Amino acid sequence: MEHSLRLPDLETLRKEADEYLPAAEATPLPRIGISANKKEDLSCISDPYYQAVLQAGGAPVIIPVMTEVSALAAIVDSLDGLILSGGGDIDPLFLVEAPIPEVDGVNAFRDAFDFLLLRLAFVRQIPILGICRGHQVINAAFGGTLYQDIPTQYAATALPHSQTEPRHCATHTVTLANRPSILRAIAPEKNEWAVNSLHHQAVKDLAPGFVATATAADGINEGIELPEYPLFGVQWHPEQMAVHGDETMQSLFRFHIRKAALFAEAKRLHDRILTIDAHTDAPMVYTGDFDLGRRTGGIFNPPYTEGKVNLPLMELGRLDAACMVAYVPQGPRTEEACRQAWEYALERLAQLIRQERLHPARVGIARTPDDLLRLKRERKKAILLGLENGYAIGKNLGRLKTLKQWGVSSITLCHNGANDLCDSAAGEPEWGGLSPFGREAVHEMNRLGLLIDLSHAAETTFYDVLNESRMPVIASHSSVRALCNHPRNLTDRQIGALAAKGGVIHICLYTGFIRENSGETGCPEATLSDAVRHINHAVRIAGIDHVGIGSDFDGGGELIGCRAANELIQITVRLLAEGYSDEDIRKIRGGNLLRVLQTVRR
Repeated sequence: MEHSLRLPDLETLRKEADEYLPAAEATPLPRIGISANKKEDLSCISDPYYQAVLQAGGAPVIIPVMTEVSALAAIVDSLDGLILSGGGDIDPLFLVEAPIPEVDGVNAFRDAFDFLLLRLAFVRQIPILGICRGHQVINAAFGGTLYQDIPTQYAATALPHSQTEPRHCATHTVTLANRPSILRAIAPEKNEWAVNSLHHQAVKDLAPGFVATATAADGINEGIELPEYPLFGVQWHPEQMAVHGDETMQSLFRFHIRKAALFAEAKRLHDRILTIDAHTDAPMVYTGDFDLGRRTGGIFNPPYTEGKVNLPLMELGRLDAACMVAYVPQGPRTEEACRQAWEYALERLAQLIRQERLHPARVGIARTPDDLLRLKRERKKAILLGLENGYAIGKNLGRLKTLKQWGVSSITLCHNGANDLCDSAAGEPEWGGLSPFGREAVHEMNRLGLLIDLSHAAETTFYDVLNESRMPVIASHSSVRALCNHPRNLTDRQIGALAAKGGVIHICLYTGFIRENSGETGCPEATLSDAVRHINHAVRIAGIDHVGIGSDFDGGGELIGCRAANELIQITVRLLAEGYSDEDIRKIRGGNLLRVLQTVRR
């Protein structure tokens, strides 16, 4: 790579710029933002940062120190990866601590810049690498603590972490944690890395959810990451060592650039394809009027128990459409109780339809498959209307016609417990599958063009519907029983039968349907990696034309690595890494469901 001074030849430079053409098959270099340092009135950066990015195959973009959120967001939207650079101390006031005398060179303006930049990148799921100060910024931003000064605050005898040797020279080693990590993936054969050391602040208590990946001999943390997310930090300065030929540090930058390239490809793919989440319970987490145009709940309001699907999150995650259901809990099957359930379902559906009036430039109700494609062209988000639990229908087939007129696309026949239509996967069986009325309802749904959803249905109901229905059916949020033995999941035989009917199984992101006993005391939560295994298994059994995604967000769905609609793009990134083709991903992320909807509407 050439860094030497070029001769002052303006004509040669003009010709070089004018005649440059990328190779015909070349993909654009991933754009890697590098946060600038702040020195007096300068936004500046040490050359090795951008040189290491160039060397690894990225296109560096230096981000000036500022706090204008609109401008930073516009910059971040154009990035494929981010590096938080090193530099001065972090102001302890940001951690609600009084500064001690040893804190030096703080710049609260730069701190605010870094924290804003990190948050904007994280909610967009952009791969992030923190270097030295950047490593500390990540930990502090997510709720961890810092040593303001190692020599005065660290109880044990510390190594000299502020080296006087040239910055590209290693001065000590770090030991990698004995667990899978990004650092171990970068250099699988190494248990120790030789690193430099240029800091006196350091990570103290890890932020919640983070794990330590590297530690110095004195016990100081030198590596952290957030498992299942493209987010990690190292305490040393790998850029200085990388540009001087250190292969391990070069590998670190190449790893980050590869992650950024996958993310860039995922973004380009989302621009071209229609992405659909087949099942969300957004209306269930609200009472009365609600506004999906606001950042309520989700990642924005701890404890993150509601509001995982709204327009801002869909926009951040490049999700085109979501099926939002009016969920009706199973209740008494009296005429009055069913009437109340029906009225409640209509009220929830009316609230969803109201979103189109609240935000006409941002969202529309997709009443037909063509509406999905039209709204994609118009750069609007789409809401598919659904009803979860046919209990609301009672014994009145005429209500199916009303639902169709309201624009409902799909109906989940049951929830937890038998109703007048069928038996459920939960509770005691009553009908041995479909009831006589349930068979009539299946035929009427076929006639009206309403999609039948078999998630929550008993196996007996499942096979009865496949026998009765003239149209393909779906499981909107069910996973693979061979990998997680839960009655809500589908057996391999069911998955094969669903595919033979032309239907689709949509892998659910509910932790208990992905990993057995997950979430219980002593058992780890299920992860996005676990969900990818379910996708791979379903594809092997059913074929690529019969698998999709139904998150069940706001109905309990969330995994480590995919907790809200903005993070669904990580599924596309993972599928690319698994070797799925663009066409395969188009089908899984929404194309298969679109095909079934088009078939059912004929």
